[in-house]
Amino acid sequence: MMRKTVLRVGSTMVLCLGLTASSAIATELPGIPPETVTDYIHAVIESGRTFYTIHVVERMQKQGGSPAAENWRTEKKTLPLPAQFLAEASDLASKTGTKVRYRLISLWPINPHNGPDGESEKKGLEAVREHPERSATSSLKIGDQTYFKAIYADRAVSQSCVGCHNTHPHSPKKDFKLDDVMGGLVIEIPLGE
Repeated sequence: MMRKTVLRVGSTMVLCLGLTASSAIATELPGIPPETVTDYIHAVIESGRTFYTIHVVERMQKQGGSPAAENWRTEKKTLPLPAQFLAEASDLASKTGTKVRYRLISLWPINPHNGPDGESEKKGLEAVREHPERSATSSLKIGDQTYFKAIYADRAVSQSCVGCHNTHPHSPKKDFKLDDVMGGLVIEIPLGE
């Protein structure tokens, strides 16, 4: 019976096939670059949030149903805002034990908590505003763990996004249009595990 062992050599995974280490045949397994992983995660998050925004929030508002509201927890018959939907989903995901983290940030946050965390995130937001088709990437160290960070453009996908941000009393920017970059979605994944 052939024994299969997977070894990590630096950042490369190696599959060893054989009965003993001395007779093993090593075959390099392809790794997935962190940029690709965050692209996959972004696609899943963005599709869910866009669906919620267009087919739940906007549809309910057009039909005279439950509006989305900041105080959705205490006010009956209201839905979470799309930004709150994302924050709640991120919080639930973190409770699974995963070290993947994601959150919304903006140069014009309604909630100051959603502002950029330092100069690196501010530059990342400026980069995705200039080139929304590309993510802005970097790495950061938290304790002894290194994370890959990607910031993706967060666009106004519906008129309800634009209307809410343009009329909110705490909004520092009141001239958003449909498809404008309103901020960024930050995704952080651990490296070296």
